Amino acid sequence: MSALPACPKCQSEFTYEDAGVYICPECAHEWSAEAGDAVAEPAAKVYRDSAGNVLQDGDTVNVIKDLKLKGSGGTIKMGTKVKNIRLVDSDHDIDCKIDGFGAMSLKTEFVRKV
Repeated sequence: MSALPACPKCQSEFTYEDAGVYICPECAHEWSAEAGDAVAEPAAKVYRDSAGNVLQDGDTVNVIKDLKLKGSGGTIKMGTKVKNIRLVDSDHDIDCKIDGFGAMSLKTEFVRKV
């Protein structure tokens, strides 16, 4: 019988220890060897605008430079106010709706929090 504890998630006996962390090969659950509790998930991504201000869902931002749109040929002008942004984990960090243009995806480096 192994001296290692069973997995708290799936109760598997086949756990092993690696660098102070117990790992279950059956369900891939990891927990710390010292405290016996689950290893914390990585911290949530912090989104910052061009000035370094932290952005959150629902914020209002201004576009800081003219942005040419691909496909439609239009341009979002500098100073355009974008209300009620939604932060997403994608190549573009912000999903929003801009009056006159519809649904858009923007990068945080091109906006400033109002």
